[in-house]
Amino acid sequence: MKSITIHGLDDPLDTLIREKAKKQGTSLNKTIKKLLSESLGITPGSEGDHTKDFLDLFGAWNKKEAQEFTKRLGDFEKIDPEDWA
Repeated sequence: MKSITIHGLDDPLDTLIREKAKKQGTSLNKTIKKLLSESLGITPGSEGDHTKDFLDLFGAWNKKEAQEFTKRLGDFEKIDPEDWA
């Protein structure tokens, strides 16, 4: 197995990697390897399924808010013939 050294890592990127490693309870090395594998699409099951990327957004609206959103979309369904002239 080969080793790679990365020089000049920006502070925000370093912080995010360290936070992710801490949150997952894994080493920096393991976290970086996982991030690289996922970003390159070589981790089994990583292609196409991005559900986990949006879990924090699920259930964000209550029923009333969802109805209001759907109601307001109605304006986008109207076609004005003058727009196509």
